[in-house]
Amino acid sequence: MADERIVYLAKGTLVGLSAGFIVSLFRLGIEFILETVIESYHYMQEQPIWLIPWVIFSVAAALVVGKLVKSEPNIKGSGIPQVEGQVQGIISLNWWPVLWKKFIGGLLAIGSGLFLGREGPSIQLGSAVGQGISSLTKGDDVEEKILLSSGAGAGLAAAFNAPLAGLMFVLEEVHHNFSPLLAITTFSSALVANFVSLNIFGLTPALDIGMMNTIPIAYYGLVIGLGVFLGLNGWLYTKVVLSLPKLYGRLTFIPARYNAILPFILVIPIGYFLPQVIGGGSELILHLSNWQLSLGMLIGLWVLRFVFSMISYGANVPGGIFLPILSLGAILGAIYGKAALALLSFDPQYLPHFIIFAMAGYFTAIGKAPLTAIILVTEMVGGMNQLMPLAICSFSAFVTADLLGVDPIYESLLERLIASHDSKRNGKKYLFDLPVRAESHFSGQEIRDVRWPEDVLVTSIRRGQQNVVATGKTIMQTGDVLHVLTDLGLAKTVQEELKQLEKRRLFDT
Repeated sequence: MADERIVYLAKGTLVGLSAGFIVSLFRLGIEFILETVIESYHYMQEQPIWLIPWVIFSVAAALVVGKLVKSEPNIKGSGIPQVEGQVQGIISLNWWPVLWKKFIGGLLAIGSGLFLGREGPSIQLGSAVGQGISSLTKGDDVEEKILLSSGAGAGLAAAFNAPLAGLMFVLEEVHHNFSPLLAITTFSSALVANFVSLNIFGLTPALDIGMMNTIPIAYYGLVIGLGVFLGLNGWLYTKVVLSLPKLYGRLTFIPARYNAILPFILVIPIGYFLPQVIGGGSELILHLSNWQLSLGMLIGLWVLRFVFSMISYGANVPGGIFLPILSLGAILGAIYGKAALALLSFDPQYLPHFIIFAMAGYFTAIGKAPLTAIILVTEMVGGMNQLMPLAICSFSAFVTADLLGVDPIYESLLERLIASHDSKRNGKKYLFDLPVRAESHFSGQEIRDVRWPEDVLVTSIRRGQQNVVATGKTIMQTGDVLHVLTDLGLAKTVQEELKQLEKRRLFDT
């Protein structure tokens, strides 16, 4: 077992080095292109005649992105649902075309100023690197899933310079359970990728906010109210995002593969009049508290960012919603803080705190991954003194969104992605992990007492650091991880059946 961990640590380190290098280049490329685009818009404000060739160039870039997406549909969007689908065995990708086409397509789409994030694509790029290294080193299916997962964590770490958030994202969002081998491999990849980004490329945290004073406990009631406000807005966000295919489907005058033309053209007037607000939103977050915008202007800015974020993401170009969610949350925090400042009397020095808390709360409401959100913002702030109000805001947002029936956005996008896939037996074996959680009704039962789906075999159980051979009399315990064998073509159906089955008591089955 120790030898196995050393092998995975070595491969995880290699994944971190490679993913850190590629994602750092991706990040630098986007920053360079976006800075050039913003400078071009400033120049065009003085020389409007250059808008004509700029429109032609933008259409050409959109056509290139459309060609890339047509040739490899799995590069569209953030890529996070695709990574989750790979881990679950539902989606099978060829890592090399995904890697280079996502890289080029992301540079064009995100660098052009569309309201898209680089973090989701960075996660998919890192995942493709991990899958590629597993393939080149002749790893088995289990190793491939661990390495592509560790690559995903490395991608997020390099994109945000947040290694702990990279680890937590993989555990909480991608796998939804804790595995010691997965955790140690992912953490090594994330640490190395972060080191590469910081010390070789000289990149600083994408949202390097710095230390802030602790907010007084007397304001915690406002923090809870902020969470409720964010939960309501998170419900609206998920509803609109999931309706985008229908909305874009009505644009019959544009072939679906060239939907990118719409946001590439519409971003031009935004960039011409407001070049400082284009892009994923990292610069906007950093300067939001310094702009001294009125409440009305903040609301107008939120409407603009919300609407065009939907237009950008709905076009199915390579680009994510991770950073746009954080930027929208920051604006909502500023709106809430300004409104509270007008209605109540509190020290305005704490207005930036609401911006920070709102980023974590809004992402929690939409992604339903509170630990990732809290750790990410904590790493961005650079200290632990905001941990309590961050947690309170995130918890309040999570409960509000849960009561409204909000499902995790990336899981919903994955379900939409695979909705057209047929569940047919293809003869290929697929082994996946099924954790026995405290609330699972598998806990305390013998394996033979469960009416497993027809195409399921529990081969073994990982219990702590040991692997236990599974027999009919083996009693499943909380914390166990079942190794389940099924047919690859039936993986999605089987996993859905098991989710329902573990919710039933023995006498209900």
